[in-house]
Amino acid sequence: MPIDIVGVGLNATDTLIPVSQYPVSGSKVEIRSASVLPGGQVASAMVACQRWGLRARYVGKLGDDAAADLHRAEFTKAGVEAKIITARDCASHQSFILVEDSGERTVLWKRDERLMLRPEELRREWVTDARALHVDGRDTSAAITAAGWAREARIPVIADLDELYPDVERLIEKVDYLIVSRDIPGQLTGKSDLRESLMATRQQYGCLLTAATLGQDGVLAWDGNDFCYRPAWRVEVVDTTGAGDIFHAGFIYGLLRGSTLEQTLDFACAAAALNCTATGARGGIQPVSGIESLLAGGSRYESALSAARLA
Repeated sequence: MPIDIVGVGLNATDTLIPVSQYPVSGSKVEIRSASVLPGGQVASAMVACQRWGLRARYVGKLGDDAAADLHRAEFTKAGVEAKIITARDCASHQSFILVEDSGERTVLWKRDERLMLRPEELRREWVTDARALHVDGRDTSAAITAAGWAREARIPVIADLDELYPDVERLIEKVDYLIVSRDIPGQLTGKSDLRESLMATRQQYGCLLTAATLGQDGVLAWDGNDFCYRPAWRVEVVDTTGAGDIFHAGFIYGLLRGSTLEQTLDFACAAAALNCTATGARGGIQPVSGIESLLAGGSRYESALSAARLA
């Protein structure tokens, strides 16, 4: 069967540690629990897409440890087709995440250099038989190669960037839908105003759409003609881990279904918000019906912070 979305990028094994507040330097803090759960930007997005009825494929690299077994089992359980390259005698990517009572999280991570996905480890057909490609840019050379194949096959490329990795500009040139964290457009263009930086990023790199996710403030997107600002949804926040990953999955879902930009961003915001109501990067992934219920009857954060004032 044809693949709807292929993701090339990060996975991570998250150890989530709830704390009442971020520890003060030099202090001793009792923890209530520690949970080991699968995560990672692209890996989590592919799991969400599969749960919503899209056929998803994940391409990435794992070590040869128990964490790798956990990831494989989770992909199998979710129904995601996994193309895994194994780094021998190597631990998989680890993240230790302190989750405060407010739901905000702090991530500490470790990743062996041998886990870097290399272009020569990819196969062209893993990318070109899909309807869309999703990348995060961490293994930049591999992402550039995959995006180049997608561009040649006229397959749209979606990117999730929360950091400017070396040489990432070459990747952005091959991205159609660039959805990044708040500070990235300014870092790319040197413009402090978010609207100006989104416009300049689109013009400079030739993307179809540039957008910035803003946490509780929602999302702002520029399509070359108009800005589209959508506020975030109000939910009882437990853990914000993975919110951005699931937002991107929601965007992909709307894009492949042919929804309008406004509908797509609303769905993505709602999916991300609901994911924050449970623990872990994938703990709150809701079925489409649950997301649609929030869209129909949920409330949003006050949007007095309008698009005109976002900077």
